[in-house]
Amino acid sequence: MNSTIRIILIGFGSVHQSFVRLLLEKHPVLERKYGLSFSVVGVADSRGAVVHPEGLTLEALLAHKLRGESVATFSEGQPVSDALTLARTGGYDLLLEASPVNLSDGEPALSCVRSALYRGKSAVLANKAPLVLDFAGLHALAEEQGAQLAFSATVCGGLPVINVGQRDLIAADIHRVEGIFNSTSNYILTRMASGESYEEALSEAQRRGLAETDPSLDVDGWDTANKLVIVANAILGLQAKLEDVSVSGIRNLSRAQMMQARASGQMYRLIATAERSEEGWRLDVRPRLVPLDSFLGGVDLWEMAIVFYTDIFEDMYLKIDERGPMATAAAMLRDAVHAVTD
Repeated sequence: MNSTIRIILIGFGSVHQSFVRLLLEKHPVLERKYGLSFSVVGVADSRGAVVHPEGLTLEALLAHKLRGESVATFSEGQPVSDALTLARTGGYDLLLEASPVNLSDGEPALSCVRSALYRGKSAVLANKAPLVLDFAGLHALAEEQGAQLAFSATVCGGLPVINVGQRDLIAADIHRVEGIFNSTSNYILTRMASGESYEEALSEAQRRGLAETDPSLDVDGWDTANKLVIVANAILGLQAKLEDVSVSGIRNLSRAQMMQARASGQMYRLIATAERSEEGWRLDVRPRLVPLDSFLGGVDLWEMAIVFYTDIFEDMYLKIDERGPMATAAAMLRDAVHAVTD
């Protein structure tokens, strides 16, 4: 017998639009393989929300959004004032959060996730801010209310970093983690090593949709630092905050430096590092020179990667070539299935 899972989507940008396309495409597979059917009963964007207990028509909803309209004016269902009201009052089983990252107070994502968990509803996150700001609090609330909290999409999109670290490195002693977590900065550094200026490489990244109009989170290292905080808490068992991470970005690197490094067989990469010593764990994000023929040196353009250095599993290398939002949406679908079947 198939189960119908009622879901609401907080944020309806590129990730959740890709998620809806996945539901349309993969509906037969989800029913046949997992006995699941997902019904989107509510959606919120920055201008309002809509709710429909019987489920929204996804093709029509996508077309409406692509015309530049708010979901609040969609012809089906009833308009709702905002995302938090939808999270607090909607009838749903699972909340998916992919609204823009807001590191100042985490809103509206943080309150939406808290509201869902308080009601005993499970939550799947692509948004890093709630976890960076209140990792322990959200997990405690989920445990108290018997809800699931899944977030594999928050670190390297479709790459199963969290899943490998939490589920697969059983009994391992992890003593160091290194990763390239931000595809925008990695793309810019690679282009600069080929002779482009920072401004030229950034402009091309923005044209391709890899970089935001304001690229500060990416190029100044904070997006990478956010992901490192999540890895530190979720996998290494630390109670880390963003202020525990030493952060340097890529703005001060010149084209000449990049080209000289490449000519000498090296490459600058923006690398996140968590390393244990006798004094404790050091969390660091900064551009580092690595050999071009090394694993991290070969993580090219929009690729992302992580290395786990362990005792019993030795060194484990994972990499993804992610050129758009679909892999992140797929990670949310992966988490959604696990959240209702595990």
